[in-house]
Amino acid sequence: MLSTQDMRILGILSDDARTSVERIAVMLGAAPADIAEAIARMEKQRVIVKYPAMINWDKTEQELVEAVVEVRVTPQRDAGFDAIAGRIYRFEEVKAVYLMSGAYDLMVVMTARSMKQLAYFVAEKLSTIENVQSTATHFVLKKYKSDGVILEEKRQDTRQAVSP
Repeated sequence: MLSTQDMRILGILSDDARTSVERIAVMLGAAPADIAEAIARMEKQRVIVKYPAMINWDKTEQELVEAVVEVRVTPQRDAGFDAIAGRIYRFEEVKAVYLMSGAYDLMVVMTARSMKQLAYFVAEKLSTIENVQSTATHFVLKKYKSDGVILEEKRQDTRQAVSP
């Protein structure tokens, strides 16, 4: 069970994973050694699993295509959706897999270098997995906000106003 302090540490790290142990200690009024111990414990328990950087790939030369794929599956006996999800999330192209309520069962978030590569993956690898009934692919055309961060601020209109 996580303590209130653990939850506060997680909140700070989720806002900025580069926040130092010393800075967190000051923010929470705790000893740096206690904060370091709590973080190490949560890493060992896999509460904290990674410290990612969020990159706005649209501002780079890197060409990436991102898609969300809705997947309908037939759950497996004694394994439910977990076994199928496990087969899907092992592919390098797959960035996230979620069990969903509603019209489809799994939501797969994936990236590839081109639409052709992504389409090949869906047609040849994903849809051919046993117990996958159907897929529907949605390409991400533009990201406005991701993980709580606005990626592109609204541009300021610099034109002069014309009035009659």
